[in-house]
Amino acid sequence: MSALTDTITQAAPTGVEPPARGRESRSAAILALARFEARELLLQIPVLVFLALYVGYVGWRLFLGGDGMDDFPVLQDADRATQPTPILLAVAVFICVNRAVLRSRRQSTDQHFDILPMEHWRRTVAHALSVLPLGAVTAIVVGFQYTWAALKPGAVGHGSPAELVVGPLLVLLAGVLGVLLARVIPVGFVAPPFVIGAFVLSTLVSALTQGKHWVRWLGPVVEDEGADPFPSELLGRPAAWHALYLTGLVVLLLCVAVLVSGGRTRLLTLVTALALAATAVGVAGQSPDESASLIAARTKASVSPQKEQTCVRHGRSTYCAFPEWAGRTADWADAVDRIQSRAGGSAGGERLTVRQWIDARYGLQSDAAISPSTTPGYVTVGTRWGGNRLPEFAVGVASVLVAGTEKAAGQMCDARVVTTMWLALSTQPDPMQSLRDVRIDDSIKGPATALALTSPVSMSAQQTTVVRELLQKPHYSVAAKVKAHWTELTSPKTSTARVAELLGVPVGGKATAADSESGSCGE
Repeated sequence: MSALTDTITQAAPTGVEPPARGRESRSAAILALARFEARELLLQIPVLVFLALYVGYVGWRLFLGGDGMDDFPVLQDADRATQPTPILLAVAVFICVNRAVLRSRRQSTDQHFDILPMEHWRRTVAHALSVLPLGAVTAIVVGFQYTWAALKPGAVGHGSPAELVVGPLLVLLAGVLGVLLARVIPVGFVAPPFVIGAFVLSTLVSALTQGKHWVRWLGPVVEDEGADPFPSELLGRPAAWHALYLTGLVVLLLCVAVLVSGGRTRLLTLVTALALAATAVGVAGQSPDESASLIAARTKASVSPQKEQTCVRHGRSTYCAFPEWAGRTADWADAVDRIQSRAGGSAGGERLTVRQWIDARYGLQSDAAISPSTTPGYVTVGTRWGGNRLPEFAVGVASVLVAGTEKAAGQMCDARVVTTMWLALSTQPDPMQSLRDVRIDDSIKGPATALALTSPVSMSAQQTTVVRELLQKPHYSVAAKVKAHWTELTSPKTSTARVAELLGVPVGGKATAADSESGSCGE
């Protein structure tokens, strides 16, 4: 009995607590809770769904989707293209992390935390750390997305690491904001209205400030779309300052959440001060508008690109491009050679000058039109390549060979349109699909406008019919007739009916009569 009493006495609480755990033990406890919450977060249906949609969409774009434009990526645009896609995942993370922090309140277990050795603020840190795996997944997807573009044979330009980190930082920011909101407003259904309110508020602020530079850059993702790709030195995006701003903001919001949760340490105070300073420096660095030197450089590249470009000879023609695009001149030369090989007269041996052109004076969001050149033998090419840009470039080359200049090509309304379109599209891998792609209404029947970089070509219904019939014939049989009748086929006095007759294409009698009566440009 005495032995049993001694045993019970030794096992019973004495009222004297054991020494506090060391720093390593407390850190291990935080990491253990963070791992648990990260696993729970990954099992939440909204996170699973939007993570699957995010990864699936990126995979579809890389392997199955796209219109051919991504076959020749510009890397200073490819890095920015990784930023908008994680937004929906970030919203799901924000809502689910907020719910995870409030789980104890919903289940009425808050009072039990008072008897646990882990302080309230340490649980806050653990919830914030639980977002790291999703941030890492986002970083992996972003890295794969960019690397896939960079390894393509047609890739040009230079990406920015500061642009690439925006996607992962966006997910981390959403998670930390969800934790902070739960600590400040511990109400279960506050996260969805907060998302809607934030969207409405940002829209109103943008409208009231008319999209001013410093206001736009306060948002996590800043999209600059509309213009064709610029050379890297003309972008003018404060990407590094923005990355610093987002990093500082993530840490600052975490520190505020910990302070609200009762954390009071000198280390926390120091980290908060550093995060606040980093955020302020980032905001200050990204806020100034475009500098005078950047505007001057954009103007120079737009008005006199020959001063910035490198010119090389391929065959008989000269090709001029901005330095980052110099490797693409061989692709342009291949397209020009195939078109010229089917042209007749002097056009088959004409020395062309193909020059890359952009209009950067109005910024990254302005899709400015490029004026057609009045210089004979001059062809304009843009900074995009692949997809529909290939047949559009071919139409521009063929127009110059037939009409003499880009300016004159835009005024064609006679049978030269048939010659131009056949020259351009018969060299494409799928001529009929290229005819559909290059027309503004995606049709192969009736009147429509065929796109080119500078001077679109207007096609009447009769001209469309003749071109469609020609493209269905073997190109070598048509090429012989084109070369034999080149002078007449490139004359503004030749009617569509006469072109059809010369090239052996049957056209209905009614259409032919109307064409003959209307003259060369009355169709």
